[in-house]
Amino acid sequence: MAIKNASSTYKETTIITAGQGQLIVMLYDEAVKQLTKAINLLEEDNKQKKKDPGRIEQINKAVMKTEEILTELMVSLDFEQGGEISKNLFSLYTWFNRELIEANITKDIGRLSTVKKLLIELRDSWSKIASQNTVDHTNREAVGLNIAG
Repeated sequence: MAIKNASSTYKETTIITAGQGQLIVMLYDEAVKQLTKAINLLEEDNKQKKKDPGRIEQINKAVMKTEEILTELMVSLDFEQGGEISKNLFSLYTWFNRELIEANITKDIGRLSTVKKLLIELRDSWSKIASQNTVDHTNREAVGLNIAG
């Protein structure tokens, strides 16, 4: 129990202290994790040639969790500052959600894999952006109270 609480506290602290770019990368990471889970469960189901209701429920939950993450990414877009990039990302996220809905209904591994591949590419791009912004922030002069001593 203590290990679970420590892990939960660590995750919470990581999220609270993360920058905006890092949070976006975390969302992508979780979306990819959920799609990987759904794909693996679907592959298991296909190998056994028997639909396991428990496994189908897990697949549905994983795909729906990915849809929720995409919705969160959509509402976080800043159309004023992001301009054309924000519009393009919004369209892409909308397409991802449509693909996920169809893939979940038909249990189409190909569609899930396509969305996962594109999410990984976006995640890698955001990761580069976030790391560049972190470097930029570390080179800034500190303003305010110095509590380091």
